Amino acid sequence: MKKFITLITLCVAAYAGYAQRTLIHCGSVIDGKNKEMLSQVTLVITGNIITSVDKGFTKPGKDDKLVDLSKKTVMPGLIDMHVHLESETSKDQLVKRFTQNEADVAFQSTIYAKKTLMAGFTTVRDCGGTGVNISLRNAINQGIVIGPRVLAAGKGVATTGGHGDPTNGTRKELMGDPGPKEGVINSPDDAYKAVRQRYKDGADFIKITATGGVLSVAKDGSGPQFTQEEVNAIVKAAKDYGFHTAAHAHGAEGMKRAVIAGITTIEHGTLIDDEVMDLMIKYGTYHVPTIIAGRSAADYAKIPGYYHPLVVPKAIAIGSKIQENFGKSYKKGVKIAFGTDAGVFPHGENAREFGYMVEGGMPAIEALLSAMQVNANILGLGDKIGSIEAGKIADIVAVNDNPTSNIKTMEKVTFVMRDGVVYKNE
Repeated sequence: MKKFITLITLCVAAYAGYAQRTLIHCGSVIDGKNKEMLSQVTLVITGNIITSVDKGFTKPGKDDKLVDLSKKTVMPGLIDMHVHLESETSKDQLVKRFTQNEADVAFQSTIYAKKTLMAGFTTVRDCGGTGVNISLRNAINQGIVIGPRVLAAGKGVATTGGHGDPTNGTRKELMGDPGPKEGVINSPDDAYKAVRQRYKDGADFIKITATGGVLSVAKDGSGPQFTQEEVNAIVKAAKDYGFHTAAHAHGAEGMKRAVIAGITTIEHGTLIDDEVMDLMIKYGTYHVPTIIAGRSAADYAKIPGYYHPLVVPKAIAIGSKIQENFGKSYKKGVKIAFGTDAGVFPHGENAREFGYMVEGGMPAIEALLSAMQVNANILGLGDKIGSIEAGKIADIVAVNDNPTSNIKTMEKVTFVMRDGVVYKNE
C-alpha cells in the first residue's frame, strides 16, 4: 500500500511539472524590436514562455499542439499606455457619476477589459479612475476575469478644482474638501501623502493631471495646475516608492514643469511647443499622443447635448490640434510611446490610433514598435514582454495582412494569446 501511494505521488508530481508545448507556424513576424520582418517562422511555446524562435515550419511532435498562422502576420501582444477601463463615453456620462455604485463600475469594467484583450492589447496601463482599476487588475491576475495584464494608477492626483478633482461639477454641498486620499493636493506635503496613499492602495504607478483637461466640468483645458514645487515633490516621492510617473498635459507650461520635475511620460501633449520638445529630448521624456481621443472628443462635441456646455469648446479647440502637434513632436525627435485614452472612445477600438499616427507622419513599423518593446521598457517589463524572443512571456497576436503596408489591418486582430493561453483564434 505504501509503495502504491508513493507511485501515485510521483505520477501527480510528474503531471504537475508537465507543460504543454505549442508550436505556432507564422507566415510573417514583427518581433517587436526590429524594423525588419521575418518570414516563415515557428514559435515554440512551453507553458506560458516562448522557448525558441525557429526558422521554417517545424513539424510538431505527437504531443505538441499546432497553431497555424502561416498566412498571418504575427506580433507580440500590444501594449496601450493610456486606458480607462472603468468607464466608456456616453451621452449620460456625467449623470452616471451620481447614479452608479462602485459595484456597477466594477461589473462594467470587466466587459471593457475583455474587449481590450480581444482587440489584441495584452497589456495596458490604466491611467486612473475610482480605484476599481486596482481590483480589476487583481481579478484578472487571479483568473476571475478575462482581460489584459493591467498596471493601475488607482486614483489620479490633481489639484483643487483641477482636472481630476472628483467633485468638479457637483452641487456645493457635495463638493466638500477632498484631499490626498481622494487624489487632490495643494502643497508638496500633500503630494508626498498622495503618493504614499497610492502605494498603500496598491497602485503600480502615479498619474497626475499637470494641466486642465477637456472632459472635466471646468472652464480651463490647458493651464498649469501644479506649482513646480508640487510636481517636483510628486516625482521625488514616486521615485522613493519605486513608481514611474505619467502626466496628463495639454498646455505647454504644465508640460514644461512636469518634464523638468522628471516625469516619465507626457500624456496627450496637445499644445506642445519647441521649448517643451527640446526639454523632453534632453530629459528622455516620452510622449504618449492619444490622437484618437482628441479626434473622438472633437467629433462627439458636435453632437448637440453629448457633452456638458463647459466641455464642448475645449473639445473642439484642443481635439483638432492633437494630431498635427504629434507629427511635430515625432519629427523633432521626441520619443513616442503608444497610448489611446480608451474610454474617451469605445473600448476595443484602440488600434485606430495606429492609423492616426501614420497619418501624422510616423512610419507604420515605428508606430507598431511603439506599442511593443518601447512600452514594455517604460513599464519596467522589457525582460518579460514586448517582443517575440526566447525567454519572454507568450503574449502573441496576429492579423490577416501586412500592417506595414496596410495599417488598417490592425483594427481586425484574428488571434490573441496572453500568458500562453489562447483567447481568440479566427
